[in-house]
Amino acid sequence: MNGGVDWALSEEVIDLTRGPSGLGFNIVGGTDQKYVANDSGIYVSGSKKMGPALDGRLQEGDKILAINDRDLKNLLHKDAVELFRNAGYNVSLKVQHRLQPQNGPAGHRGDGEPGGIPLAVILVPVLAIAVAAVWAFLRYRQRM
Repeated sequence: MNGGVDWALSEEVIDLTRGPSGLGFNIVGGTDQKYVANDSGIYVSGSKKMGPALDGRLQEGDKILAINDRDLKNLLHKDAVELFRNAGYNVSLKVQHRLQPQNGPAGHRGDGEPGGIPLAVILVPVLAIAVAAVWAFLRYRQRM
């Protein structure tokens, strides 16, 4: 996470019903396995191929603040996993989503952040092709 960008955060309560393959996502983090520097929170690390979490409400990188009203602060990773395993059939998650940064144009995610292609990656090759095309055209006209 980029320290130079102010991310907007939103919280949402998401109710899920456990399926045959669980809740449908994996978690990372904890006091012993920090996913984000200086934060021992529990985060969604990805979705499984099947499960109730595939409806799009949960995204990779979302922070799970609580499960069934049980705060997930200061837990070891294995203890958080155990809470998820024993949460029951109907599970309520309090989730924090990281939204678009507040100090940049729409679509900008910040240096090193996923989700955006830096302008230079596109602009430099396009400019190089344009310069080569102009040079070739001028050389062609010179020979006529």
